[in-house]
Amino acid sequence: MSARIPLQRVAEDIWLIPREYRSDMRVPVYVFASEKLLQKMQTDRTLLQGVNVATLPGVQKHVAVLPDAHEGYGFPIGGVAAMDAVEGVISPGGVGYDINCGVRLMVTNLTEKDVRPKIVELINTIFANVPAGLGSRRRDFVVTHSDLDRIAVEGARYVVERYGLGWHEDYKHIEEEGKYPRYRTGNIPDPDPSVVSREAKSRGESQIGTLGSGNHFLEIQKVDKIFDREAAKAMGIFTEGQITILIHCGSRGYGHQICSDYLKVMERAVHKYNIRLPDRELACTPASSPEASQYLKAFGCAVNFAFANRQAISHWVRQSFEQVFKRPAEEMDLRIVYDVCHNIVKLERHKIDGETRDVFVHRKGATRSFPGGVTYYSEMIPETYRGLGQPVFVPGSMGTASWVLRGMPGSLDLTFGSTVHGAGRQMSRAGAKRQYRGDQVVRALESRGIYVKGDTIDTIVEEVPEAYKNPDDVVEVAHNVGISSKVARLVPIGVVKG
Repeated sequence: MSARIPLQRVAEDIWLIPREYRSDMRVPVYVFASEKLLQKMQTDRTLLQGVNVATLPGVQKHVAVLPDAHEGYGFPIGGVAAMDAVEGVISPGGVGYDINCGVRLMVTNLTEKDVRPKIVELINTIFANVPAGLGSRRRDFVVTHSDLDRIAVEGARYVVERYGLGWHEDYKHIEEEGKYPRYRTGNIPDPDPSVVSREAKSRGESQIGTLGSGNHFLEIQKVDKIFDREAAKAMGIFTEGQITILIHCGSRGYGHQICSDYLKVMERAVHKYNIRLPDRELACTPASSPEASQYLKAFGCAVNFAFANRQAISHWVRQSFEQVFKRPAEEMDLRIVYDVCHNIVKLERHKIDGETRDVFVHRKGATRSFPGGVTYYSEMIPETYRGLGQPVFVPGSMGTASWVLRGMPGSLDLTFGSTVHGAGRQMSRAGAKRQYRGDQVVRALESRGIYVKGDTIDTIVEEVPEAYKNPDDVVEVAHNVGISSKVARLVPIGVVKG
């Protein structure tokens, strides 16, 4: 538990765990949370895990624990840390098993009035076209061994050019333009499928274009409220009641296996480099080591797999709208607003102690939140958004709101250009199943005008909205401390659950 860890209040919604708290800490920990959100963090190992991250070699400035944080593997989910590019380490636990789990927002020119009468047909059609659930696969689309390796190197662009799964302008609205690493600041290795295990490839071959299970979902939403008209308009959001689509998924079994494989490699290598860890889940090696290089090569493959996965899903969502509304997707303006990564490590430049340094920013359950108008950072944002800041998407859970935010300058000083990624769990899956019944959850959502289709009733129960923190509370803190700013609030009318 984290309840006994001392916290100093720095400002509203900002708390400090000083470096002096524990002798092995190299930097302090900053916690961004309201008192309500902080209480939940103190019931598990969230804060302790933040302290443990602060002991890693080469960690810079401070560790950030975001308002949606909860206990994870090694790092807290909702944790951000920057490691010196030369003297620091790379830790798979700072990324997680679902490498490049992320969110893609699409807009339409349809309104709730157009879609509500057809929502059951639309969700059922999407469910038929986009496989969901544990082990899900689309049987009429299985990539070859060689194509999988091309996807691992070329990302979303390859599935558009090779298979026609999307529009050519889609690339410009994906982080890294759908191919990692698109933007280089230093010596980061290219993705290399030769260092990906046979088992990972076997798991990935049939999973492009699939949602998977757990908290992954696809929602048909309506715009509930617009807070920043200028930013919303730039993103293609014009009016309340407009229909949007939010896709939340990652690299499936391919990325999970890569993480598993390289955790074992790094667990063995910790002793080789004489690294002392307070938690074996923080297994890491020096950023300049062969083990870190191999991990980054494989990690990049998983990042690109996830971009390609969300791209294929977007294509089949467009097809589903065409089937239901009998019109071309272009006429319904089914455009990608942006696609953001949640579980990632990136080599970036940040100002630390008055100096600009190259650092490996580990974002686990965190979204990049670069502001507009700052040359180095805005260059990594699509031209449309460079004056406004990077779009950020914060998904809810079936019955709760999702949010569109934009990056703000405060993120650079406080969180290494990062912000929240979701609501964050507050109840275990087992706890949700003990407390709720599937038929009750479905009826409760339907009574609120939300049609849900899931692979199994157990998945729906495990992801009941009450199992998560209120995303409105999480977003309010991020907005108040200045790491991201509210643009629009979206609410679901139809949900496909993995």
